[in-house]
Amino acid sequence: MSGESELEAQGWERRGEFREPRLSEFVQLYEEMGFEVKLMPLDPDNLPGCGICFEGDIEKYRVIYTRKTE
Repeated sequence: MSGESELEAQGWERRGEFREPRLSEFVQLYEEMGFEVKLMPLDPDNLPGCGICFEGDIEKYRVIYTRKTE
C-alpha cells in the first residue's frame, strides 16, 4: 500500500500542493474550518499533471491532507 493509500485509509483527504505564502494560509483556513491538517513532502514520482510547474522548486512544496477532527 502506498503512503497516499495509507493516509486515505486513515481518513485523510488530499487537498493540493502548495508553497509559501499560500501553504500557511491554507493550513490556517482548514484548521479554522475544524480540520486536522497533515503536511507531506511532494513526491516527484506522484506529481499532478505534467509536473513542469514544480521543476526546480519541488522541495519548497508540501501536500496538504485534511480530515475532520473527531
